[in-house]
Amino acid sequence: MADLLIELFSEEIPARMQGKARDDLRSLVTNGLVEAGLTYASAGAFSTPRRLTLAIEGLTAESKPVREERKGPNTTAPAAAIEGFLRSTGLTLDQLERRADKKGEVFFAVLEKPGRAAPAIIAEVLDTTIRTFPWPKSMRWGNGTLRWVRPLHSIICLLSDETGAHVVPLTVEGITASNTTEGHRFLSKGRFPVSSFDDYALKLKRAHVVLDSAEREAAIWQGAQNLAFAAGLELVEDKGLLTEVAGLVEWPVPLLGRIADAFLHLPPEVLQTSMKEHQKFFSVKNPKTGRIEGFVTVANTETTDHGATILKGNQKVLTARLSDARFFWENDLRVAKAGMGEWLDGLKLVTFHNKLGSQADRIARIAALAREIAPLVGADADQAEKAARIAKADLRSAMVGEFPELQGTMGRYYALESGEPDAIANAARDHYSPLGPSDAVPTEPVSVAVALADKIDTLTGFWAIDEKPTGSKDPFALRRAALGVFRLVLGNGVRTGLLDLAASSYIGLLFSFSQKMLLGYVGDEFENGDVIVRRTAHEKYSDEGIVSTSFNAGELRAIADSVDIFRAVSSSVSVSGTDSTAQTSIYTSYDEQPLPRTVGLSKDLLTFFHDRLKVFLKDQGIRHDIIDACLAMPGNDDLTLLVKRAEALAAFLKTEDGPNLLQGFKRANTILSQAEAKDGVEYSFGADPKFAETDEERALFTALDTAEATITPAMSREDFPAAMAAMAALRAPIDGFFTSVQVNADNPITRRNRLNLLHRIRAICSGVADLTKVEG
Repeated sequence: MADLLIELFSEEIPARMQGKARDDLRSLVTNGLVEAGLTYASAGAFSTPRRLTLAIEGLTAESKPVREERKGPNTTAPAAAIEGFLRSTGLTLDQLERRADKKGEVFFAVLEKPGRAAPAIIAEVLDTTIRTFPWPKSMRWGNGTLRWVRPLHSIICLLSDETGAHVVPLTVEGITASNTTEGHRFLSKGRFPVSSFDDYALKLKRAHVVLDSAEREAAIWQGAQNLAFAAGLELVEDKGLLTEVAGLVEWPVPLLGRIADAFLHLPPEVLQTSMKEHQKFFSVKNPKTGRIEGFVTVANTETTDHGATILKGNQKVLTARLSDARFFWENDLRVAKAGMGEWLDGLKLVTFHNKLGSQADRIARIAALAREIAPLVGADADQAEKAARIAKADLRSAMVGEFPELQGTMGRYYALESGEPDAIANAARDHYSPLGPSDAVPTEPVSVAVALADKIDTLTGFWAIDEKPTGSKDPFALRRAALGVFRLVLGNGVRTGLLDLAASSYIGLLFSFSQKMLLGYVGDEFENGDVIVRRTAHEKYSDEGIVSTSFNAGELRAIADSVDIFRAVSSSVSVSGTDSTAQTSIYTSYDEQPLPRTVGLSKDLLTFFHDRLKVFLKDQGIRHDIIDACLAMPGNDDLTLLVKRAEALAAFLKTEDGPNLLQGFKRANTILSQAEAKDGVEYSFGADPKFAETDEERALFTALDTAEATITPAMSREDFPAAMAAMAALRAPIDGFFTSVQVNADNPITRRNRLNLLHRIRAICSGVADLTKVEG
């Protein structure tokens, strides 16, 4: 067995590329070696800004010989077929064997590949790896054709065994492999030889290079914490920044600096974001006040003045950056204190989607929907509507223009400055949440109402214009929006039907576009929120036979089902101008392409919700078949009810009684279904204990009566565990029944009575969930 050391030494590799590059180097090399017939015990990849390293232990010295037989065409086959077989094998005709076969005599090719020494295989694999390495971006330099992320300077390819360490012969674009490398760019001079991975790692550390990125991260974090603690401050955790900074330095040296007093009044998120994005600084806060007062920068070298010059330069640059941030903040405050009207007006000019209107249009829809959701989550309807109207105002602010990741966060500050209460300001901050599976879920009622409205409007809007996720493509993050709906509803125990919310959202979309269309093309006037909708039986708009009817927002649900109203408007108006795309996407000729009905659209969206819910609940340990059994029940658009039912069923099936009862139910259902199909009738009425002939039969009647008396009220109060417990009590009577009773008895009255009894089993158990969909 041998050990292999590979180092690819270059100019600085971008920190964001290093993690994937380590994984790619390990997989490309090890996969190539295994495919060529070598095996290994373990492999580890490492990176610094200037090198990628791979260490492989327990590598076999050579590949094993391989003998392969390939069956070819019949010996009487056309010459072209035989020639093709010869080309594929690389043999000549006289090297083929003739063997008898069921279809006559056929050619066989026997290919023997002798074992190969590891160095030859390693050289081939590494050469291919270097030339085809999947960098996100790469470059050429000089006159060569090799592409690498930055100019590649040297290669170590060292194979060590019991006879010593040997350089594997390899040259790539004029770069010849050797056993030497370089240390730190400034703290080490000259190249030095290495004899093994342990020797390599030790000498690098002596040359001021920490090879392992995890070790660099630990050193940075510990050093930064020590500096902050000594100054009476606290380091703000940021794992992403820690990983990035570890990829920027080979010899990390943390340094603590202070933020000038002139900037301490800025919101902490502004300070933290500005320092992180522009300078890669860690934020340091005062634990007593929570205010950001300092920073930690990580140098890549040691200096005689202990970093004083470095800190001075960094603070000079930071002052310029924070001066910009202060300018944005002060200008934004002027608009915020004036009520943010300037920003809200500006959102009318920002297109959300060319088929869904502007951001202002979208905000109006979200505000109406948030008002409707508010009572369902215990929020004040006026506050929910107001929060929705200002939640996205900060998109026009200078600060969010500079730091888009602060949208929502700055919205809260600006809302407070404009005089809004905490509930509305917090909703502006939280309405984007949750952004992912680990993001915090808003719990304040107003925030929940606005966040739900925002996500449901997004989903319904893109469903209405047929921009649904396909395969792995989801450009509008609709799967993430659905996950956000799940977590908001389930995390806050919201009881509502998604069909109703989707229908309301879709009606708002229709109202938004019909209002624009009537104002732009028909010229009707709007008063007090009412819209005048004209209906006409004529194909073209005229003043004859016109009936004017007023509808307010509360009556739009009826309008949505009256497609004729929208059909008449759309067929009456000559469409032109910039609004035509948005209009025709919703309002097309009824005869050519009917408008999507609210119910049809909502059910299609509900199917998407259910598919995503299966993925979400699978991560919670609930099987797909259990979810399907619960989805088949009424009220499957009430997520809280649905999950509550699924959790109870999953817990029940993990008990000893669960699988046995399921088996008994399926047996009863199978016998009953076969009898109903054979007889052409439904056995669903008339099971009478007076026709029972055995004690087991009478015991089942009694057990079913008892279970039904418990299950029915338990289901009405949604006490699924109690219903499952009552159902579990049926296990023994059902087992006893099938053990001693023949259902298809010769006596037709007895047979019919027993089949009706099986129907009672099916009906009682199916009241909890559709157990036919449960596997096992």
